[in-house]
Amino acid sequence: MPILFCPYCANMLILSRMDTGGNRVECRTCPYQHAIEKPYYSRKVFPKVEKEDLFGGPDAWANAQKQKVQCSSAECSGGEAAFFQVQIRSADEPMTTFYRCLTCGKNWREN
Repeated sequence: MPILFCPYCANMLILSRMDTGGNRVECRTCPYQHAIEKPYYSRKVFPKVEKEDLFGGPDAWANAQKQKVQCSSAECSGGEAAFFQVQIRSADEPMTTFYRCLTCGKNWREN
């Protein structure tokens, strides 16, 4: 069980680095310091998770309504996109329209 409070003045101890490279807990009001032998944290690399499509995958876009609109990508010259409208903010705000270009597949949204 790590020491969380100073045994002399009962203030909370702060984690800091020692000059030798190790860690310690120290009190900010009195000169109490306690060296820590084992690390309190370890760095972990989590695997990247693919984002789910907002409307349930590529099959949902197949049945979406289509509209003539210029693609937002500078490289694409597509002039038609599938779209959904969703109320994601309060009722007095306009609906948000999500588009997917039928030429290049790029997604974008407009309020």
